[in-house]
Amino acid sequence: MAELDLQEFLDQAHVEPAVFELRPDYRTLLLAVDGIAPGPDDGASEKLMLRAEAAAAKLLDDSPVEELAHIAAWREAYRAFGAKPKRTRNSLEALTRRAGLGLPRVNRLTDIYNAISVLHQVPIGGEDLPRYAGSPMLLRATGTEPFDTAADGETVIEYPEVGEVVWCDKTGVTCRRWNWRQARRTQLTPHTTTALFILDALAPMTDDALSAAADDLLAQLRKLGSELQAATRLLTPETTTTTPATVTNP
Repeated sequence: MAELDLQEFLDQAHVEPAVFELRPDYRTLLLAVDGIAPGPDDGASEKLMLRAEAAAAKLLDDSPVEELAHIAAWREAYRAFGAKPKRTRNSLEALTRRAGLGLPRVNRLTDIYNAISVLHQVPIGGEDLPRYAGSPMLLRATGTEPFDTAADGETVIEYPEVGEVVWCDKTGVTCRRWNWRQARRTQLTPHTTTALFILDALAPMTDDALSAAADDLLAQLRKLGSELQAATRLLTPETTTTTPATVTNP
């Protein structure tokens, strides 16, 4: 995917005003990358995962997981649209809880962003960008948007609750409950070469901390392609449709 295509893709990303009405402190930083060289883990992602597991263990020595600041904020956000955070945990909480027993190893790209999520304590989603139909949209669901997932090894179509916060494209839901569960259709694979990463922030996480997480993620991704191209865009209540994407080169 060409450099300009990444910029155009992010320029069309949109957060529905109703989401910001729900949480005026919400911001999302989108990172699109192209030029990833597919391949098996070379040991670097495993080292990153071990760092994340150690960091989570230290955090949990000092505080229960539900009292960690950003996780607590996401629990409140889930309650605001009717989700039960004990039953459907945001991705950051789910990973942090699992870190003590060992983070799941999925594939190189997924392991990298999961590790960065834990290290920076921010929910992150990773998507195979060419599988998108249009650009990402975050909205309050009508309940008619299809979501493809699996049950008992079989593909099934589910639908979100009315008012649920979901990431979508023109085909359907790509991630339910803001940052809970991703669709199978757009999931990263060992063959992904162009990807979208979504970093979600609420107060007390600052814009600087959010940017630092994205910078760390991009630094890790640059190790996977000598000519990696990347574009980023921050969406806030003030800049949902007017802030242009920014493109960075190797």
